[in-house]
Amino acid sequence: MLSVALAMSGLTAHASAGATTQLNAAQIITDMGAGWNLGNQLEANADGYPGETAWGNPTVTQALIDKVKAAGFNTIRIPVSYLRYIGSGPDYTISSSWLNRIQEVVNYAYNRGMYVVLNIHGDGYKTIPYSWLICDAADQTTIKAKYQKTWQQIASRFQNYDQHLIFESMNEEFDGQYGNPTQPCYSNINSYNQIFVDTARRSGGNNSSRWLLVPGWNTNIDYTTGNYGFVIPTDSYRSPTIPSSEQRIMISVHYYDPWDFAGEENGTITQWGRAATNPSRKSTWGQEDYMDAQLKKTYDKFAVRGYPVVVGEYGSIDKSSFDSSNNRYRADFARTMVATAKKYGAATVYWDNGVNGQYGLGLFNRSTNTVTQPGIISAIMGALGGPGSATRYEAEVSPAVCTGTIDSNWSGYSGTGFCNGDNTVGAYAQFSVNASAAGTATLRVQFANGGTTARPASLIVNGSTVQTPSFEGTGAWSTWVAKTLTVTLNAGGNTIRLNPTTAGGLPNIDYLEVTTSS
Repeated sequence: MLSVALAMSGLTAHASAGATTQLNAAQIITDMGAGWNLGNQLEANADGYPGETAWGNPTVTQALIDKVKAAGFNTIRIPVSYLRYIGSGPDYTISSSWLNRIQEVVNYAYNRGMYVVLNIHGDGYKTIPYSWLICDAADQTTIKAKYQKTWQQIASRFQNYDQHLIFESMNEEFDGQYGNPTQPCYSNINSYNQIFVDTARRSGGNNSSRWLLVPGWNTNIDYTTGNYGFVIPTDSYRSPTIPSSEQRIMISVHYYDPWDFAGEENGTITQWGRAATNPSRKSTWGQEDYMDAQLKKTYDKFAVRGYPVVVGEYGSIDKSSFDSSNNRYRADFARTMVATAKKYGAATVYWDNGVNGQYGLGLFNRSTNTVTQPGIISAIMGALGGPGSATRYEAEVSPAVCTGTIDSNWSGYSGTGFCNGDNTVGAYAQFSVNASAAGTATLRVQFANGGTTARPASLIVNGSTVQTPSFEGTGAWSTWVAKTLTVTLNAGGNTIRLNPTTAGGLPNIDYLEVTTSS
C-alpha cells in the first residue's frame, strides 16, 4: 500500500544504492560543482502558509530543473518554509501534502544525479508572520522541542536517499539586528545546530553518514569564523563506518559584499572589480582582495580541520537599467566568487530568486524555462574549469577587450553579445586566460563572417605571434562556426589576442574556449 500511495502522489520510494559511496571533504566539494538556489519558491508563503507561487513564481517543474542541469549546475539548494504547516505540540506534525510536495521537488534534481541541499529557511525570520524559530524568544524549551520534531520528520522522510542529499539546519538565523552577535541568542543557535545533528543522525537509514550543513550567526563569515561564539556541533551519533579522521559536517556562509553593489536597490553602485571603468560607480570596499581574505578566513578556521565550507548564497542584483555594463560586472563578481571559493576548497550556490529585470537575481525564466543571464552562467562555469575541461571566455565580458563595439544585432551568439571589431588593421579582440600549468592548449574561436572574403589575422600569445589563421566566410552574420587552434600557454595568466592583418578587420567574435591538457 505504501508503494501505491507514493506512486499516486508522484513520489518514488528510494533505495539506498548509493549509501556506500562515502566522499571526504575535498571529494564532495569537487563533486558538488556549481550550485544554484531554487529561491523564492518553497519558502514563499501567504499568511503563514507556504506556497510555491505565493511570491510570483510559477509552479516548479521537472523541465525547469532539467534546464538548470543542462546549463552546468550540479547542486540545487531548496529553501523550504514550514510555518503553519506544522501542527500543534507535542507531536508538531508537518502537513503530509506539504512534505509530499517537498519530496517531489527534491526528486526533480535528485533523480537527475544532482546534489540537493534541503533546509528550513523562512521559519526564523522575524519579518515573516508565524515564524517561530526565533533565537531571542522567551520560550526556548517549546521552540527546541518543535525544532527537534520538525527535523525528525524531515530526516525520516528522506532517510534512504544517498549522499547526494545534504540537510541544512536553518538559514540566516540571528536576532534581526545587524550589529555584533548577542547572548543568549548565539548560544540558542548553537543549540539548534546540535539538536539538528543529533536528530538527523538518529533518524535512521543513510542519515547516520549523511553530510550535514550548519550556519553560524546570520551566515556571516566574520561572526562565524571570529571569536563571537559559534560552536561546531559534536557528531556523537554518526556511523562507525566514517573514518575517525574525517568529518561529515559542513559550515554554511553567505556572501553579498559589498552590499551597495550586490543588494542595495538603487543605481548608484553598478560596477565591481578591477575592470570597473567608472570609479564613481564602484564601491570603496569589498573588491577582489576583500573577497579573497574573507574566503581565506573560512579555510583557515574550518577547511583545514576537515569541515568543508559551502557559500550557500551569493550574487548581485540586476542594475542594468541604470548602467548598461552592469551585467558584465555581475559576471565578474560571480566568476571571482566561484574561483576564489575553489581556491579555498569551498562550494558555491548562486542565489536565484526567480526575478528577472531590475533588481532581480534570476538566471532563468521559470515560466519559459529559458536562460536569461548566459554571461553570468558562463562566468560561473568558466571559473570551475579544470584540466581537460573547456573554459569559455566571452568577448563581451571583461577583462576581454574589443577594439570596436559589443553588439547583439545578429542572432545565435553566446552570452550577451559579440565583438564587432573596427574594420582596420590592428583592431583586435583580446582575452585574458588562466592555465593551471604550462603546456599545450586547444583554442576554439567562435566567429561569424557574413562577407564573401576571408579575414586573416595574427594569433598573438603573450606578445608573440604564433599562428596566422584566416577566418573564412560563414554564409551569414548569424551563422556562427568555430575555428580550432593549438597553442602553448604559461602557467597562470596568459594574454591571447587576435589581430587582423587587413583593412577588412576581424570577423565578429563571439567567444574563445580554452581546453588545457594538464
